[in-house]
Amino acid sequence: MERRLGVMGGTFDPIHHGHLLTAEEAAVQFGLDEVVFVPTGQPWMKEERDVSSPEHRYLMTVIATASNPRFSVSRLEVDREGPTYTVDTLRELKDQHGGNVDLFFVTGADAVLEIFQWKDPDEILELAHFIAATRPGYDLARFEAEEPTRHSNVSVMNIPALAISSTDIRERVREGRPIRYLVPEGVESYIEKAGLYR
Repeated sequence: MERRLGVMGGTFDPIHHGHLLTAEEAAVQFGLDEVVFVPTGQPWMKEERDVSSPEHRYLMTVIATASNPRFSVSRLEVDREGPTYTVDTLRELKDQHGGNVDLFFVTGADAVLEIFQWKDPDEILELAHFIAATRPGYDLARFEAEEPTRHSNVSVMNIPALAISSTDIRERVREGRPIRYLVPEGVESYIEKAGLYR
């Protein structure tokens, strides 16, 4: 029987409860055997802002997911040279599992709206089923209107707590405001010790 593998891609700068809740909900709603978190190495679409080092983002993701036996973290993109492309990651994950795997790429609805700007979007949609987690203010109807023939491999999943954002968390740290309950405790400690976002 084919394994159902969730792939949670993201910058995770920092990872927060919205990400974890999304992964857990995807695992339950789509009957996933495992969800592998894949922190991006060099996110080519975020070149306009400073992103924390891949190692910091990888370690925060490990800390945040450690207590859930169904979650794992992959170094695929962190260790890959050059810009990070989803298509390469999905190909590698298929190869690692000997093709005996159904991939479910879990991402935010905002990212799904950008998917057709990604490298090889048609192949990406063939390699994995996309789960678009919606948060308040994102209009997927626009996506469906723009790409009616290509969105058949995309499912929408509503997550009430997705108003939490990494951007807001970085801003709060910069301003010295609390981030407790937005990120796991271990991630909060890590951010403090590593002096991130100051």
